[in-house]
Amino acid sequence: MKIKAAKISVIAIVLVLLFSVYACENNYYPKPRGYFRIDFPVKEYKDYSPENCPFSFKIPSYATVASDTFGLVEPCWFDLVYPEFSAKVHLSYKELNNNFFKHAKDTEKLVYKHAAKADAIDPYIVTPNADVTGMIYEIGGNAASSVQFFVSDSTNHFLRGALYFNCSPNEDSLAPVIQFIQKDIEALIATTRWK
Repeated sequence: MKIKAAKISVIAIVLVLLFSVYACENNYYPKPRGYFRIDFPVKEYKDYSPENCPFSFKIPSYATVASDTFGLVEPCWFDLVYPEFSAKVHLSYKELNNNFFKHAKDTEKLVYKHAAKADAIDPYIVTPNADVTGMIYEIGGNAASSVQFFVSDSTNHFLRGALYFNCSPNEDSLAPVIQFIQKDIEALIATTRWK
């Protein structure tokens, strides 16, 4: 019996040693931080023509329109809200009175306020039709706003927009949503019509 118990003890000790040697050879690596999977809705657009505002365009069917907090003072200021992504595109309209360059410069100043946190600011001109031209500013990095734009006919109408998220800016995790919403912004610009 003593010999049998000794054999079992020796086998147990050998197994423990093998497991401990094997465990020491494998390094432990923590899982990298992951992000939630985002299911994007199908892109569908509907006409939007706000009352008492001299413009219209198409907005995504999965976004809602909310009066901007300044909407009481400025009637054609509102937010395009993306509840699923906790995002808003702030839109503001100004009637021009020989002051196009002032509004374009003001927009540029607002964009470059994000330069401290931005990795890059890439402006590019958009001209969807003869009556609508403008600029889109792509702001890279962890800036508070990642896309800003304006469109105008340069004589009567000036519409400005800026994308904001209701969370701390993190370019890595927000990049897919930014790209998704930027396509909606491009569709809004392409379908803008003045009344």
